Amino acid sequence: MTASPDTAPTDPACPENTPFSFELYPPKTDAAATALHTTIDALAAAGPDFISVTYGASGSSRVSSLDVLRYIRRTTRVDPMAHLTCVGSSHAEASSLIREFLDAGVRSFLALRGDPPEGLTENDAFLGDLHSAGELVQLIHRVQAERVPYQETPIPGLPRARAVKTEREHVRIAVAAFPNGHPRSRSTAQDIDTLLAKQAAGANLAITQLFFHADHYLSFIERAREAGVEFPILPGIMPVTSPGRLRRILELSGEELPAELSIQLEVEPTPEGQREIGIEHATTLAKKLIAGGAPGLHLYAFNQHETVLAVLDRAGALAPAQPVVSARIPPSTRSATPPSTSPTSTPAGIYSTKDYN
Repeated sequence: MTASPDTAPTDPACPENTPFSFELYPPKTDAAATALHTTIDALAAAGPDFISVTYGASGSSRVSSLDVLRYIRRTTRVDPMAHLTCVGSSHAEASSLIREFLDAGVRSFLALRGDPPEGLTENDAFLGDLHSAGELVQLIHRVQAERVPYQETPIPGLPRARAVKTEREHVRIAVAAFPNGHPRSRSTAQDIDTLLAKQAAGANLAITQLFFHADHYLSFIERAREAGVEFPILPGIMPVTSPGRLRRILELSGEELPAELSIQLEVEPTPEGQREIGIEHATTLAKKLIAGGAPGLHLYAFNQHETVLAVLDRAGALAPAQPVVSARIPPSTRSATPPSTSPTSTPAGIYSTKDYN
């Protein structure tokens, strides 16, 4: 028995050139770090557009997040994307953090407002200097501009002459989007207005909160485009492979219960069968999203590669299999430090209340 999110068995397979990406969270132990390196190698071999790494509330996983990003950049050909939150930070603290990630070679960010520090609520004074993800987007651009204001390039035929190149190195800044509305949203119009504000601040990509039905994403995209949102909006897909994981996801995200998927997971007695249900549901969802015009797929991996790769393979998005080593940078070309050019409090892929403003 398999779940079917608003779709028929005849949904076409995704083209082999379908862009995809993954999300991971930083490990808590040395053993988990070793296992995560294996997962990164396997995910990188599939050829993703980027691999994002979550960032703990109030910077609780700054060092471990940066370690994972450095590993991705040093040992693979995949672009690492850093999650950044700004709640509780001063301008100076946030600027220093952004510069640290830029100095490590990171050029892609997911800018999030952030959850309140532990023990505080939305009504407490905890925001710090940056009150929204949009302000964080602007700050990332500002720090990058100040860090490399211009470059000098040689002029052919004039050995001592230099031309000033004012174009800054490209920085990809993603933000969160909510197809079914943010928990604190007053209306669907407010969700779109918030996304427009992030676009105006300089964001050039969005990644959605997880959802369970393709129509939720496709109708959201239609409303966003009509309102003037222009950047790509990647659908976030999380294969749900157990009833317990589904309950936790719903508790944290505020999403409505996907009745058919829930029933199938509850009645299936074996972990293997539950995993199969989750993979098939995510596969069918992925096919329908791409058929509906989604620009790619973003999969929340829970630091395991087998399930998300199975989804992409069954959806038809993977190129013919290649050895894992093909995605790694040969040892002779690696540098110990990249050139300068803890799990989060909320599980990967669930933005909760952290990125509404």
